[in-house]
Amino acid sequence: MRARRSRQRFLDLPMPKTSSARGARAGSASGAPAPGLHAVAAELVALLHRDAPADEFTARLTLLDALPDELPHKTGLVELGRMALAVRGRLEQHEQRERGMMAVIKSAQDLASRLDVPELLKAIVTRARDLLRAHLCWLTIYDAQEREFKVVVSEGAIGERTGRMTAQRERGVAGIVMTTRLPFSTADYLHDNRFIHDAELDDIFRNEGVSALVGAPLIWEDNVIGLLFVADRYHRTHTALNISILCTLATHAAVAINNAKAFADAQSALDKADRARAELEQHARDVQSAVEAHERLTLLLAKGASLGELCHAIAQLLQADILVLDEGHHVLARAQAPGCAGEAAMAYEPYGPHSAALTQALNESRRAGRSTPAYESQGEYCRAIAVMGGGGMLGSVLLFRREPLRDISIRTFERSSSVVGIVLLSQERQEASKSRDVSALLQSILSPRQGEPALTRDRAERHGLDVDGPMVLMLVEAAENDPAYVARRVRAAYAWPGLVLDAVDGVVAFVCGADHAAHLRDSFNAFARRELGSAYRGVISRPLHSTAEMPSLYTSLRRALSVVGRLGMNGRIAGQNEMALYSVLFETQDSASVGVFLEASIGALLEYDRRRGTELASTLLAYFDHNQNATVTAARLGIHVNTMRQRLASAEDLIGNVADTGRALEIHMALRLWSLGVGGQSPPNAARRPT
Repeated sequence: MRARRSRQRFLDLPMPKTSSARGARAGSASGAPAPGLHAVAAELVALLHRDAPADEFTARLTLLDALPDELPHKTGLVELGRMALAVRGRLEQHEQRERGMMAVIKSAQDLASRLDVPELLKAIVTRARDLLRAHLCWLTIYDAQEREFKVVVSEGAIGERTGRMTAQRERGVAGIVMTTRLPFSTADYLHDNRFIHDAELDDIFRNEGVSALVGAPLIWEDNVIGLLFVADRYHRTHTALNISILCTLATHAAVAINNAKAFADAQSALDKADRARAELEQHARDVQSAVEAHERLTLLLAKGASLGELCHAIAQLLQADILVLDEGHHVLARAQAPGCAGEAAMAYEPYGPHSAALTQALNESRRAGRSTPAYESQGEYCRAIAVMGGGGMLGSVLLFRREPLRDISIRTFERSSSVVGIVLLSQERQEASKSRDVSALLQSILSPRQGEPALTRDRAERHGLDVDGPMVLMLVEAAENDPAYVARRVRAAYAWPGLVLDAVDGVVAFVCGADHAAHLRDSFNAFARRELGSAYRGVISRPLHSTAEMPSLYTSLRRALSVVGRLGMNGRIAGQNEMALYSVLFETQDSASVGVFLEASIGALLEYDRRRGTELASTLLAYFDHNQNATVTAARLGIHVNTMRQRLASAEDLIGNVADTGRALEIHMALRLWSLGVGGQSPPNAARRPT
């Protein structure tokens, strides 16, 4: 209908004045007026002016071709139509070039203004797809390690696999573009045999319906760093202009990627420089802090600060919990920084679960002369350093903290331990100065020399010891500890006027008034159970009334202490009266001989009690202690006299007649040794159960 109206319009145009008579006659003969050249030209110009589609120009040219041949100026009219169609084609080409140039310009603008590379590459892919009016477009980057191209951005894909495609450099279009460094185009990818196909890529393209494909290289410094592809789902041959625009966009993408890499390298260098500057500034601050810490500790030391004050200052400087230990791992001082109160320092025990780790760390610290990590507890780590001085180990310093210390802070901690060592060494010398007088007093009491009584009396008065009143002497041997260290610990914990103690010949000697003997014995047992366990033994004397008796008493107690060791009586203080007889009988015997004696005398009785849960041994011991009087013993034990006799009868069945005088002495002695814990058995306090 539209073509019919157009044709009618052409036929209705007036004849030009220059028409010949022949043309007029021909027009008259056809029954319709012939169109004029000017009118046709005006119509075609109007179509060009309103940018009519090429289909309308083609329709006009078809109508002109359909005019009668005898019509004047037909050839001219057809030529005008063809010229107009050609102009329309050139205008369209110019328009397409303009769109391409605009796309390139916008891409260049993006390249100059955007720093976000993923967005820039996305924009390039979008423009390439729109400009070439393609169905799909994607951009790949070459991974040199994997030797393959990987898709980084895509648009227009249907399947998810398309956005995750990888292409080997030896296969597909990627292989040709990589080798030639030139763009490559194919109108039918799946059936093109000019390259080696990749089965996985073919499957992806088949699912996407891809037919035509064009790939352009991203080249930087003569290296292909990626590929830009456009694809269509129909057979299509792209023009040289389209391929040129695609190559330009690919070049822009290569520049963007290289700029991004350069920017990343520059940013990395800047970040590295910032980190180095920050580290340098931090190091300068740490050095300044270390100098200030050293000055502060030195000033405190010069002012005569106590160990507790120094410990508190170190805790504040290092923001940590600090413990100062003596050589036996006992706490001498502790401090906590505000806001850093942890649980590990408070839970520390001298011989706790981390004792082995701490000992190993301190041994390593002594060898290296530096601090070393000891252990971790309750989310905190412990760093330890041995404090050396005076030719030996004075103690140690422990630091508890949740975050590790920096190197400069570790140096500060190690320097602070030197200050602590000075204080500990000063305290040790003060203690040694005090103990020298005590040691001299003990030596003058235990080994008096001629002319010393007056001096001894003067020294004793200074320490509150009354040498004219009754006194007691106690000797203690600690197998696993230095006696001088034990003496210092006891002196710090239980020193009172009138008590004199010091290390003498490998033991700790105590001298005090006889009225304090029970208190001395109980206090030391409490101290020893807490800090020594059962690794000690001792002997305490009966009261003596003159210092002249002390040398011989000291000799007797040394023999008794040796017997206590042979009898295995550890973890207790025995009385001199208890050990008098055994000192004579077993002074030259070892613990094995004592065990043989006990087994031969009362072994059957002890075994019977152990198996049956009876108390025949303790009943028999009470019987001997009460002069073998069954009635008195039964009353003492709170049992009937008949029960008492039954127990005695049971005991005689096991070990024989106990009434014989010689046999009774042997059995009584064995029971007394058993009651003292000799042989490793602890007897019950009283016999309460019937046989």
